[in-house]
Amino acid sequence: MSAARVVLVIIQALCNHFACTPPNPTPSKGRYHTDEMYILQIAPLIFKCHQFIAWGCAVFEVLFYLRTTVPISSPAPFATSIVCLPEQPNVRLTPFFVIGVLAVVLGAYIRLDCFRTLGQMFTFDLTVHPDHKLVTSRFYAYVRHPAYTGSLLLVFGLAFSHLTRGSWMTECGPLRPTGSAIVVWAVWWLWTFCVGISRADAEDRQMRKLFSDEWDLYAADVQWWFFPGLI
Repeated sequence: MSAARVVLVIIQALCNHFACTPPNPTPSKGRYHTDEMYILQIAPLIFKCHQFIAWGCAVFEVLFYLRTTVPISSPAPFATSIVCLPEQPNVRLTPFFVIGVLAVVLGAYIRLDCFRTLGQMFTFDLTVHPDHKLVTSRFYAYVRHPAYTGSLLLVFGLAFSHLTRGSWMTECGPLRPTGSAIVVWAVWWLWTFCVGISRADAEDRQMRKLFSDEWDLYAADVQWWFFPGLI
């Protein structure tokens, strides 16, 4: 395992952490879209899970790197076995890992830019701010829901980095069985996509109520939800 992978996995965890931390608390009033299925309402909790996964992988990969570069006998063999069970694991820097890190960095940049652009209006729960206004600048000039674009990139990136061969999760951790990582990734990405679709539709309907003709002009000009030319 290379030092470059250690540095990149820490950068990835930091980017994911900032992108998944609410910039503002949810106000006591103004929430909407509270009637969706419960499995879709727990998105803020899942963001906490994203942070746990990213930091957990980073910690174990750093420990594994130290174990392989500093050959010191462990006074607690059980603790050593938690870091990695196989005798010769192949944790390494791979093209998929690098692609995953780049996707997370890009997703985090998009989300953080949305945080700054919307300011106090950006909350993880869907709410209407007392001084709500229609924002059409920055990434909102290209897609109507760029924060969800960032979320999809985060999931894509974390999956490519930690659910593919060469990662601690698949070489040493709980996803060693062949095929298990693919199932986890499919469910995880599908859930994120469904949350994005549900929320984007609800936000569109709410903004149409608030801004009427102004919204219609914006929606006609910016037709895509997440990715220009795709959806």
